[in-house]
This record gives sequence, structure tokens and C-alpha cells, in this order.
Amino acid sequence: MSNIFNYGTDHLTIGICLDIASGKTKGIINKEAADMIQASWREVEKIVHSHHPVYGINTGFGPLCDTRISEEDTSLLQSNILKSHSVGVGKPIPQEIAKLMMITKVHALAQGYSGIALKTLERIIWHIDNDIVPVVPEKGSVGASGDLAPLSHLFLPLIGLGEVFENGERQPASKLLNKHGLQPLLLGPKEGLALINGTQFILSFAMKAVQRLDDALNRADLIGAMSLEGLMGSIRPFDERLHQIRPFKGTRMVAHRLFTLLDGSEINSSHINCDRVQDPYSLRCMPQVHGASRNAWLHLKELTEIELNSVTDNPVIFNADDTISGGNFHGQPLALPLDYATTAAAEIGNIADRRCYLMSEGRYGLPKLLTHDAGLNSGLMIPQYTTAALVTENKTLCFPASADSVPTSLGQEDHVSMGSISGRKLHQVIDNIEYIQAIELLYAAQAMDFRRPLRSTPVIEACHELVRQHVDFIQDDRVFAVDINSLHKLITDGSLLQTAGEAAIAHHIDLSHDEFGIY
Repeated sequence: MSNIFNYGTDHLTIGICLDIASGKTKGIINKEAADMIQASWREVEKIVHSHHPVYGINTGFGPLCDTRISEEDTSLLQSNILKSHSVGVGKPIPQEIAKLMMITKVHALAQGYSGIALKTLERIIWHIDNDIVPVVPEKGSVGASGDLAPLSHLFLPLIGLGEVFENGERQPASKLLNKHGLQPLLLGPKEGLALINGTQFILSFAMKAVQRLDDALNRADLIGAMSLEGLMGSIRPFDERLHQIRPFKGTRMVAHRLFTLLDGSEINSSHINCDRVQDPYSLRCMPQVHGASRNAWLHLKELTEIELNSVTDNPVIFNADDTISGGNFHGQPLALPLDYATTAAAEIGNIADRRCYLMSEGRYGLPKLLTHDAGLNSGLMIPQYTTAALVTENKTLCFPASADSVPTSLGQEDHVSMGSISGRKLHQVIDNIEYIQAIELLYAAQAMDFRRPLRSTPVIEACHELVRQHVDFIQDDRVFAVDINSLHKLITDGSLLQTAGEAAIAHHIDLSHDEFGIY
């Protein structure tokens, strides 16, 4: 493997982290990082022997922070915290998310401020490299002292407890360790606390959301352009000059993409001199609406990358005489942009539903409900009901979890972020968007067929052809759920964006924008 990432010393990006999780890049601890890790570990040893009280090393946790722990019990304290804090409930999170949690935790701890032992990080890297992923329940974190419950479950296998997935099989961690000839680790002072203090649950959901939302935004422009062609909308609202005088980054990018996607279309050229003065907002305001969501995405990406390279442990160990018990574990810096991104994502589905409705109305030369024989056939009447239902479900998910706070830990943790909920909700919204976009794609391809023999641009036509390889033109009513699921697969497996990308490259069309990448 040629791609190497050095934990603790290199700059981690979302793209690199995803590549480590997929096995395209290997994460290692180099000598520089190993020296920092071991130096920090030695400072913690000094604290233990000095008997100077430092939170979580020789004191209890949370409201028990004033309870002193004897030197001989400091190790037992660390294994106890993993056990007692493993209180998560619900189904397991996706294995990729759990793997991202391990990767981001190693990178944070390898920076040398946490007092972790090198052997502990090497065991976590063993899990990453061998794709042996701990079972982590989805619910139970309030996102304040870090993601305590999910991180506790994540690292139970280090001490021979909990469960793991290997090759898709769920099994006890103790059985797995025996199979591979490994012994459970005996955690040293501070190690248990270092493992479970941090925002890696929130962070990993944020990272994956950045990737998924990026794809959804790229599809929104592409499918929106197809819908505009089906509705014979104008590309004039995407003129670069218009967006130079209101230069939001996302708006300018979307306008450029739409104009580039549609420039040279026969369909567009055929109605340049029509008497239609302006299009409905869901067509001509795509740069402003999609672009605003792009701006929210960019904000989330930037803050996520800061968090990726941060130390979110507590206390932070500068040296044995200089430790700070602060709040770097608090999830608020990500909770707020995750909630913002949830609303931004929901709006992508909202405007797509409006385009579906437009295409079913029978305006601009299209037949009502996009069928020749409306009456005997319902045509594309009911799929828009599904988009309407999904849009409303997304709206209910837009309540910001970060607006709520329930005090915990007997009031010691009297303000919490609830960012873990923000992260999970965002993915639920994106799940719904993928179905909404599948339905808009069904409508857009059908509407474009009514404009034949006129053709659109190479990228749009390549996408239309892909649709028709899987879903036939609708002549008569059929079970449309089959069509929707077929198109949903093209969306979720990346086929639609891959087809568009290949066509763009083949015809020397540039749809990219470096600032909006994840590497």
C-alpha cells in the first residue's frame, strides 16, 4: 500500500479518514508520534506517584471528582469506567462509523496530550487494519463529556468485553481475542478516561454526513438540470454575471454547474425566444437554494476538519505539573453546524418535491401527470405523495437537538450538546433525500422524453440513458415502487454521479470546484 498516514503528526482530512476506513490508506504511528505518546504516558506515571490530585487519574469521575483513589487502584478505576459507562441502547451504528471512531480517536490520542500507552493505541490500530469492528449501540450519548457511552462500548473489546464484528459475524470480543491469540489489555492510569472522553461519535457521523451530503448536493444540481430541461426552463438565471453581484460561494458554484450542464442543449435552444417571462422559483432559484445548502455544507466540512485534528480529551496533560481539566470534549462546536446542515439537507428535498409537482401539473406542453392517457392511468400522480411525505418527515427532524440540554451527572454536567442526536438525525434526512431524488429522477426522465427528438447536453443525456437502462418509459400504470427502488439504487451506489462524471470528462466539461472537496 503506497498511501501512508502518520497518526498524531500528519494533517487528517475527511477524505483521508474515509480512505483509511476503506483500506485505501494505512495509518501508522511513526517515531515522532511514538515519542510524544510515551512522554505523555510517563508524565501520568509521575502524577500517580506524586499523589497530587488530578481529575480522572487519582480521583473519581463526574460528581465523584473529589473522591481520591489510591495508587494501587488507579488501574482498576480505568477498567471500571469502561464497564460502568457502557450503557448504550438501540441497534448498532454502521460498522464504517465505528471504524471512523477508532481512526479519529487514535489520531487525537497520538498527539501526546492524553497519557495513553503506546500498546493501547497499537491494539486499536490492529482492530482498524484487520477490519475487526466493535459493536456500538446508536443511542445513549448526550455529547458533553464526550460521547461517553458509545466510546465505552467501542473500547470494551480492549479489555476483553463487549462484542465485535468480523467478516459480518457478530461475536463476543473474548472469543475473538482467543481466536487471534491476544490477551485483554490491562489499562494504566488515565487510559480509560482518555479512551471515552472525546467527540469521536459525533465527529464520525459528521464526517460521513459531509460525504453523503456532498453527493446529494451534486445530484441535486444534476437532477434539477434534467427537470429544468423537461419543463423547458431557462438557463438565463444561471448567468455568471448575476451571481458576481451577490457572490455567495455556494450560489456561484451551483450557478456555474447548472449553466455548464445545460449550455448547448437543443432543448434549451428551441425555446430561447418564447414568451415565458420567468420560471417558478424551484427552477430559477436553484443557485440560491441549492447554493445556500452548499454554504452550510462548507461550514460543516470546515469545522469537522478542525475537530478531526483536535485533542478532545480531559484532562489535557502538558506535563506532570501542568494539567488542565477543561471542556474540549463538549460537542457544541459540531452540534450547531450539524443541526444547520440538517435544515440545509431538508431544503434540497423540499425544492425537489416542488419540481416533481411542477412536472405533474400539465404545464409548458407536458401532459398532465406525465402520461398520455390520464384517467384510465393515474400516471405519475402518486409518487409525488411519497416525496411530500418524506419532505414533511424531514421537516419534523429539523428541530435542532442542540437547542435542548438535559443536565446530567448530578449537575456537574449541567449543559450538554446533544450533538450525537444531531449527527444521527442528519443521516435520517439524507436517507429520505435519496428517495426524493430517485422520484425526481423518475419524473425528469419521463418529462425529457416528451421533448424528443430534441436532445440535451452530453452529461444530461448520459444520465437519461442510464435511467432508461433500468426504468422504461411509462406508457401505462405499473407498480412504480419497483421503478423508484431501481433509481434509488443508482443513487446510493454512486452510478448516477459516476455516469455524469465520466461523460463530463469525455467531453472536457469541468463541474468541479476545489474548495468543495473533502481531501
